[in-house]
Amino acid sequence: MFHKNKDFIVRKSVLNRLLLVCFVVFVFMGCQFSDSKKEISEIPVAIEWVRFEQKFYRSSPQELPALKKDFPYFFPSQYSDEIWEQRLVDSLQLELFDQINKVFLSIDSLQAQAKSLFQHIKYYFPETNIPKIITVVSDVDYHNKIIDADSLLLVSIDTYLGKDNHLYSGIPKYISANLNKEQIIPDMVSVLSKRYISSPQDRTLLSQMIFRGKQLYLKDLFLPSTINHLKIGYSQKQLSWVQENEAHIWRFFVEQKLLFSSNTNQIYRFIDPAPFTKFYLDIDQESPGRVGQWLGWMIVRSFAQNNDVSLPELLAMPANELFQKSKYKPSRK
Repeated sequence: MFHKNKDFIVRKSVLNRLLLVCFVVFVFMGCQFSDSKKEISEIPVAIEWVRFEQKFYRSSPQELPALKKDFPYFFPSQYSDEIWEQRLVDSLQLELFDQINKVFLSIDSLQAQAKSLFQHIKYYFPETNIPKIITVVSDVDYHNKIIDADSLLLVSIDTYLGKDNHLYSGIPKYISANLNKEQIIPDMVSVLSKRYISSPQDRTLLSQMIFRGKQLYLKDLFLPSTINHLKIGYSQKQLSWVQENEAHIWRFFVEQKLLFSSNTNQIYRFIDPAPFTKFYLDIDQESPGRVGQWLGWMIVRSFAQNNDVSLPELLAMPANELFQKSKYKPSRK
């Protein structure tokens, strides 16, 4: 009995020490996080926003020459002024403009989010030049919602009016699901990330997965307060599905020997936007599209957790090397 009590006292003492160590580590890490968060928030960032669609659609034909002089890149010389004058009175264009004004009466919140984004970018990449952000109307060109033109970042604001907007009625649901204003900042990261990530070095599915995974990992760093499902453009239900089925998805990729396939059809099946992923199984209709992107994200996250390398090294690392060092192995649930 005595020895048992003594053992109990020893175990309790060890446990208390462990708890104390954990507490100290927790406090230390919390202080580090707090310090870095404060440091990021103090990074000076000045972003020039121009709402070109407001300037254009509120102009008269007589004011077009001055507008063309200020924004020559929006007025190709091969088009006559008559084209622009017609747009000013076109009923569809005016409906788009009306919907924009309803959804984006104010962009104060968007500007604050963009400032935070570029503060985070400058924290990791201090040499980054901040582009001028210009909102435009693109006739709902959802293939090019945001364009990085070096010193300019063009945002097609008419592609973010809300998934249920009546102007999107002819667009497939899996596309319109991400035509929401909450996706503007995550979409900015997707576009800007190409400044920092090395292009895929081969045509394999793994390379495409890791490339997209790196883009999503940058969203973890640049948008730490953004909900995960918004980072990848899933609904919460879709994100829950891939999380719950991660081990099964991974086993499918391994058993089907997909990772090193250079068949372009595999890119379409697992990387490109789609209403669901074509596993060619009964579960297809339950799955979201782009599971290859999501798996790539999990692999890159695993690599970051298991390797002490700088962010530029991670982003430049070839896909196969990153994958081998990631020690990625999803657990069964």
